[in-house]
Amino acid sequence: MTLAEKLVARAAGRAFVRPGEVVTCKVDLAMMHDSGGPRRVAPMLERLQAKIWDPDRVVVISDHYVPAVDAESAGILDLTRKWVKAAGISRFHDMQGICHVVLPERGHLRPGMFVVGGDSHSPTGGAFGAYMFGVGATEMCGVLVTGEIWLRVPETILLHWSGRLGPGLAAKDMILAMCARLGMDGGRYQAIQYAGDTIAALPMQERMTLSNMAAELGAQAGLIAPDAVTAAYLRSVGVPDDTIGGEGWQADPAADVAERHDFDAAALAPMVAAPHSPANSAPATEHRGTRIDQAYIGACTGAKINDLRMAAAVLKGRKVAGGTRLLIAPASTRTTAEAAADGTLAILTEAGAILMPSGCGACAGYGAGVLAEGETCIASTARNFRGRMGAATSKVYLGSPYTVAAAAVAGEIRDPRDMLAGGGAA
Repeated sequence: MTLAEKLVARAAGRAFVRPGEVVTCKVDLAMMHDSGGPRRVAPMLERLQAKIWDPDRVVVISDHYVPAVDAESAGILDLTRKWVKAAGISRFHDMQGICHVVLPERGHLRPGMFVVGGDSHSPTGGAFGAYMFGVGATEMCGVLVTGEIWLRVPETILLHWSGRLGPGLAAKDMILAMCARLGMDGGRYQAIQYAGDTIAALPMQERMTLSNMAAELGAQAGLIAPDAVTAAYLRSVGVPDDTIGGEGWQADPAADVAERHDFDAAALAPMVAAPHSPANSAPATEHRGTRIDQAYIGACTGAKINDLRMAAAVLKGRKVAGGTRLLIAPASTRTTAEAAADGTLAILTEAGAILMPSGCGACAGYGAGVLAEGETCIASTARNFRGRMGAATSKVYLGSPYTVAAAAVAGEIRDPRDMLAGGGAA
């Protein structure tokens, strides 16, 4: 079996499954946030007069409406806090950061788990060898009551990367290149597995970016087989060795995959996605000279500690261009603390970056940092759909934190390698 088939078989209590079969799976963990969680499921549960099957298997994270900027958002957060207490849910992380970052940061994920999340970027959990995917509020209600969900066993699409990434290149460039080649429906709502020596060399937080944006490829799940890198990360967040359990969660060598696509990391250039789709990706040099009003380093794909360090590598000793604003919203409060401790935060703010609270913020058009009519932004976020970050006439380009930082310095899109030690850009 493939890794996806093994994970689904385990959750279904089966020794063997095949793509296309419909099975019922037991859920190890359900994750919700303040936007799509309690305020949506609470009325359904009340109408059903039903209770949560196991409060200890539910994690709730407030990240969309934090901090409250008006009475409506304050009310949503108030409802969330009261519901969590009434439901007996102890694993509630309030205003601690973005759910897809906080969930692994607090040690809730393990290889082999079957997890559902109330957000479309829930495939992030696949970076840890867990089968995790997003569901809507109605489906989540069913999970909360029964602890189960049905699933059509997916085919596996293998995305194989070989070679070494060059300076100024990141996982964000890799996923934008895959979006360019395969399109936003290339995953066909099946399971993607990322593999190859390039993937094996990536740190955990870069792997999370790839799995997260499996959603932009149209996949249900984005898996990376667990290895020593996975185990080391889990130990670092306090997961006991005897519960990590990564052994055995590998695809069988003879397992069939529906498709295989090969990519060469050594040939990759910094990528930028033009409005209004991640699939509109091309080398950054093709957009050189595009003026920007705002640069945004934030979101689950672009503001983890390694992302902030990428930006700092470009911004050190430089200043944000006049007429351009650089907003930085670290992905979690722990990220902010770590960036402050190692000097990263000082580099960013000395360059002129404006520090914002941890949360989804402008990425999803919530709170501060949204765009005015006709403004242009380059962001380290996952999506650049029309109107997502503000006014419908605004334009959003996507890039890695290296690329976003370089654009903030230049006031226009540039190849970030021009600003890194040694250069190397055409």
